[in-house]
Amino acid sequence: MKVVIAAAGRGTRMLHLTNKKSKHLINIQKKPFLAYLLDNLLEAGYKELILVIGYKERMMREFLRKYNYKVKIINQFQVLGKKEYGTLCPLKCVKNTIGKENFLAVYGDNLYSVKDLKAFNINDNCNYVAGFFHSQPQKYGILIPKDGFLKKIVEKPKKQVGNLINTGLYKFTPEIFDKVSQVKLSPRGEYELTDALSLLAKENKVKIKKIKDYWLDFGNPADILKFYRFLKKHGNFKNQP
Repeated sequence: MKVVIAAAGRGTRMLHLTNKKSKHLINIQKKPFLAYLLDNLLEAGYKELILVIGYKERMMREFLRKYNYKVKIINQFQVLGKKEYGTLCPLKCVKNTIGKENFLAVYGDNLYSVKDLKAFNINDNCNYVAGFFHSQPQKYGILIPKDGFLKKIVEKPKKQVGNLINTGLYKFTPEIFDKVSQVKLSPRGEYELTDALSLLAKENKVKIKKIKDYWLDFGNPADILKFYRFLKKHGNFKNQP
């Protein structure tokens, strides 16, 4: 199964750390964050990786050569231009590459275990979203389940509606591309992947699969220390040059 990895953005929440590189290439123990995700995907058995890049393309290509990653590269800015933003944009770029196959989609600033990634290698006619029980769900999109299916997503609710959050790991069937074309600009002026997911959910075509091992988000400076401590605890320092 092909895997689409979204890594086109700069990562402005990382502040000055992304002035000269994308957040995906910030080093933890001399190894960029993105390398840990790619390693886990490969170890989980996914061989056809599609990396959607944009910001600092040259540095991203140098990183891939340095670590000898064999991936297909698509430049989002070349396909869509630099005026179109949002989490849905990587999917807009890969329709022809994916064709009529099922595929995985992940964000390049999230890390999942090999075990959980393997569990998403599901060859059926349903779409899946990974859910994770979180102690501070108000910071994320909340998955509202109904009989194992996704009923709806509530983004960053002010009131408690649940604690099962969206972790940004998806398994899609090709029908997601029909919904991609229907998505309009969100109130913040971006194309949101969750809007396409919600359209599928209204047709009862999205199942929720819970993360059983771990999920790590790499979005702001505080996450760097969290990730370092995680790696130190688990001894995950392989494949360093």
